[in-house]
Amino acid sequence: MEKVHKLLAKDKKSVAELNKEEAAAELEYLAAEIARADNAYYQNDAPDLTDAEYDLLKHRNAEIEKLFPDLVRADSPSKRVGSEVLSKFGKIEHRFPMLSLGDVFSLDEVDDFVMSVKRFLNTPENITFMAEPKIDGLSFSARYENGIFVSGATRGDGVTGEDITANLKTIKQLPLKLPHGVPDILEVRGEVYMAKNDFFALNEKALAEHTKIFANPRNAAAGSLRQLDARITAERNLSIWAYTWGEVSSRQWQTQEEFFIKLKEWGFPVNPLNKLCSTLDEIEDNFQHIMEIRADLPYDIDGVVYKVNSIDLQNRLGFLTRTPRWAIAHKFPAEQALTRIVNIRVQVGRTGALTPVADLEPVNVGGVIVSHATLHNEDEIARKDIRIGDMVVVQRAGDVIPQIVEVKLDKRPAEAKPFVFPNVCPECGAHAIREENEAIRRCTGGLTCPAQAKERLKHFVSKDAFDIVGFGDKVVEEFFAEGILHNPADIFTLEERNKNNADDLFAHNTDKGLELEKRNGWGKLSVNNLFAAINQRRQITLPRFIYALGIPQVGSATALLLAKNYGSFDALQKDMCAKETAKLVAIDGIGGEMAKDIAEFFGEEHNLKVIAELRQYVEVENYVNDEVTDSLLSGKTVVFTGTLTSLTRGEAKALAQRFGAKVAGSVSSHTDFVVVGADAGSKAKKAAELGITILSEDDFIQMTR
Repeated sequence: MEKVHKLLAKDKKSVAELNKEEAAAELEYLAAEIARADNAYYQNDAPDLTDAEYDLLKHRNAEIEKLFPDLVRADSPSKRVGSEVLSKFGKIEHRFPMLSLGDVFSLDEVDDFVMSVKRFLNTPENITFMAEPKIDGLSFSARYENGIFVSGATRGDGVTGEDITANLKTIKQLPLKLPHGVPDILEVRGEVYMAKNDFFALNEKALAEHTKIFANPRNAAAGSLRQLDARITAERNLSIWAYTWGEVSSRQWQTQEEFFIKLKEWGFPVNPLNKLCSTLDEIEDNFQHIMEIRADLPYDIDGVVYKVNSIDLQNRLGFLTRTPRWAIAHKFPAEQALTRIVNIRVQVGRTGALTPVADLEPVNVGGVIVSHATLHNEDEIARKDIRIGDMVVVQRAGDVIPQIVEVKLDKRPAEAKPFVFPNVCPECGAHAIREENEAIRRCTGGLTCPAQAKERLKHFVSKDAFDIVGFGDKVVEEFFAEGILHNPADIFTLEERNKNNADDLFAHNTDKGLELEKRNGWGKLSVNNLFAAINQRRQITLPRFIYALGIPQVGSATALLLAKNYGSFDALQKDMCAKETAKLVAIDGIGGEMAKDIAEFFGEEHNLKVIAELRQYVEVENYVNDEVTDSLLSGKTVVFTGTLTSLTRGEAKALAQRFGAKVAGSVSSHTDFVVVGADAGSKAKKAAELGITILSEDDFIQMTR
């Protein structure tokens, strides 16, 4: 503090009197001192400088940097106020995926989660969990090399995020330089949020300036963090909580609790409400306490996250396809509101499914304006006797689509009539058939139905598929209505057709160049940005490509399973077209009905035509296994049978997958190893008949060491 006061003294050396060496030394000190003051103010809530003293230090730093611009440091306080405007965000690949958490909404489901952890680990003992408030914000990742902040990213799709390095630097709670002793490479992850007071102040300013009003603090935080002009982010007063890690060169902690201690030592803000819980009663008591104080917190939360405290146990538990086995999010109960149904309409999805939707008088439900709710299917409408004009209770839980919980029959208008579900497609007029034992009615129009074609295009460009930035639902609808798009391949010829002055590129294209930049709402910059986004997706990973095709029952998790087991799209298509489904049905996690749908998709000539045309413009990468690649199990197909003693079945499967193996549910000629436990049955016998290598449990464990 003595040096601080010397810098603030009237007789201090003026900036003009400093030589370059003195200026560099002073800038180094100012960066460290202002960071220390930020830490005292934002992390410890114990400022030791007055606002005037703090402002004088920052002013001194700015003066020196102005006179010596070549001495501006990477950790300079001036970089907290933003930098030049970007034309677009770059991309950052996450070395370790930023996965989401599974959600539960009741204590019974939390109990099921705890029991599933115990079953997987095969232990009756109590397991300690870290309970953390679930911040309603935007996930971020901050990477440090040798203690210096070098880059920041959003979660994105979990594998690739947006480069928000400049924007994160503006958040004063984020340390730019860490103390000695931290790992050489350290990736800290957490949540960016906007405090309630800052949110209200932002909206008051927006009202006065007639600019955009944000619906809630989370939207405000997300919009502020993703500004191309980081100076705008700096003005928004964002905050962070840190709670986990990604890549780290040397882990110095054994539990989640120890990691939080490290975070605080390094200068990161850690939520003081984090609490260790050893029993279900402690978990319930903590949840009720958080519920009671929720409204009084200065920031929004939407639940509590439970993580197994031991890192060793976390590693044993491993991951499901998209979520960890060792953590779960316990969401707060759904919030409800009363409103009126003004209309019921039927939407047609990409698979032809007819889904009823209720249009509502807009109502605020838990801070979100709701104007639509799903009605699921015709049985749901009949069961609840939902009618146009009814007053209904609407509920939303977390990010779940709003739904109608109850009809207020005492408020029903006399003229309200039962809703008659259509037996023809509202889009194309084709018959809508409901198969026996199915709840869904489907349009039989197939690709001749414009709604199905349009919805398939929306699916194709969606986040988990090709994720083409700027190609949202409105663009798909506009281009489809104008005849610019008919199938996915048309997306990749847009740029060529936009420049072309002939009309022979496509039989359906009779224009002389699309001239998209002349369309209402478009311009040269937006069109060029769209083309750039499309061109970035001319090379696509195998799981994304499979998912983008819109195969019935194939979500992103199943697409990943198919990619892991087949390795290339050619291998998958070859087997399916040859009706070779033995390998498909042997994949653990793919049932008979799903396998049937996959095979039928490749049996349709028009689907093969779409794929062939698309692959003229798109390169589909072979699947690259990110598990251990130099093990004896890498690339092999393993089947488990009988009772294992050292490992639970789930733990054994996870271990095999961690070392690069594919786990199948049945034995076939494609199987490499069968791991046999006690009381093994027909699978062991079949393996012997086929000459497949049989391993004991100990043999298998040795192969993973």
